[in-house]
Amino acid sequence: MDMHNWVLLYILLAFVAANLPWLSNRLFFIRPVAGGKALQWYLLEWLVMYFIVGLIGMAVENSLDGSLHAQGWEFYVIALCMFAVFAIPGFIWRFNVLPMMRRS
Repeated sequence: MDMHNWVLLYILLAFVAANLPWLSNRLFFIRPVAGGKALQWYLLEWLVMYFIVGLIGMAVENSLDGSLHAQGWEFYVIALCMFAVFAIPGFIWRFNVLPMMRRS
């Protein structure tokens, strides 16, 4: 598998991971929460997914290149913003579409 395919696969993984917290009422997909999760739990799960995807990216970079490139804080801020943009479909589903479907 060449580098181009790894990049596309990683972007797809990041998109799926950014939307996973919004798709379940269970806490980290394990423990059911009575009355549903609060927004803080969704955001915490989303942030944990960001770190997991980041660690996977570092592992892939290390295995393909043999080392990790030094990154400044700007890289991580941009990655966090991209992860937030990737999470928009799941957020809209959880807080806009699902309540409308329940009302009708």
